[in-house]
Amino acid sequence: MSYNHLLVSRAKHSENTEIKLGHTVIGGKQPAMIAGPCSVESYEQLRSVAALLKKNGVSVLRGGAFKPRTSPYDFQGLGIEGLKLLKEVADEFGLITISEIVDPAHLELAGDYIDVIQIGARNMHNFELLKAAGRLRTPILLKRGLSATLDEFLHAAEYIVYGGNTQVMLIERGIRTYERATRNTLDISAVPLLKLETHLPVLVDVTHSTGRKEIMAPCAKAALAAGADGVMVEVHPNPAAALSDSAQQLDFEQFETFYGEVKRSGLLSPALDSNQEALRL
Repeated sequence: MSYNHLLVSRAKHSENTEIKLGHTVIGGKQPAMIAGPCSVESYEQLRSVAALLKKNGVSVLRGGAFKPRTSPYDFQGLGIEGLKLLKEVADEFGLITISEIVDPAHLELAGDYIDVIQIGARNMHNFELLKAAGRLRTPILLKRGLSATLDEFLHAAEYIVYGGNTQVMLIERGIRTYERATRNTLDISAVPLLKLETHLPVLVDVTHSTGRKEIMAPCAKAALAAGADGVMVEVHPNPAAALSDSAQQLDFEQFETFYGEVKRSGLLSPALDSNQEALRL
């Protein structure tokens, strides 16, 4: 299928879109690491994660304040209070923040507290939310829907860009298939295909796509080798006591092991230009 008529296509914009978030560039030469808890639970919890990230040189903190959950009885997040905690902690440590917004009415308010607004998998087809995001100038991180095709994913991004907001990042987070060995099925092929068809940055969420701590590092390396502009992973000071997704969040020691393994692969280093590659070979 041809996407040449879409604003998100390479036919419309051949150069990679780079999104500048402080000193971090998403879509540039160096892939980014994004980490943080599934849910913002308290100041102490969030601050301890931020300190860990700062210590390891990770500059982008994710944390859920509004949590669209399968069950209405599950923890739904701290809401606006969670966004305020993200800002407080991020200001202290000099971090960039990402959090999901589910209600169009909260979008403008969210811009006062966080740097990047995430539109989650369950809202990829929430067209009113996409249209409202298009009217902002805040960067948007758009997650692929639970069973969305790449065609549907690109058209969801088009809603935002068509509205005037060109600061859009795509994130593959696994799709729902019949396979039960992992939480979802990580579609690695989506990374090079999206990079081929669109100029937008493409990232991979290894936590939601796998749900298994022991394979997150190999999957992160695979994502980066396939051309991903960054990787997202969840980390919590005490996953067993987490209010959401306790089984899949890394504790601090596991995160440092994960991050160390990915860094040792060399895949998080800046891309080599042709002259540097020739010298290395």
